[in-house]
Amino acid sequence: MLGLLFIYFIGKYFYKLAEEYKQNKWLFAILSIVVYYAGTAIVGAIIGILSLIFGFHVDWNDELLMVLIALPSGFGSCWLFYYLLKRNWQGKVQIETESIDSIGKEDDNASDS
Repeated sequence: MLGLLFIYFIGKYFYKLAEEYKQNKWLFAILSIVVYYAGTAIVGAIIGILSLIFGFHVDWNDELLMVLIALPSGFGSCWLFYYLLKRNWQGKVQIETESIDSIGKEDDNASDS
């Protein structure tokens, strides 16, 4: 049940970010959940490979240990993805025009001076 709350809030923050920068909201909400699970899977695979190489024992049946590994790695990957998206979208500021008919026309207030 707690996992569903995490998924909801992760998707919500990315939905708001995409809405702020006029991107596809649902795409990035779903993509953020995929990034969360991919981050946990990648860190789990890295720990598994390191335990084979260096010979330390990891109790893979201990659920508390797995949660303590998965939560920070998932949130860290989401934070990194959020930071990179926001930085990328801030660099691409879009200038909105009122309509296509107003392009190239002078402002009425600017011509008074």
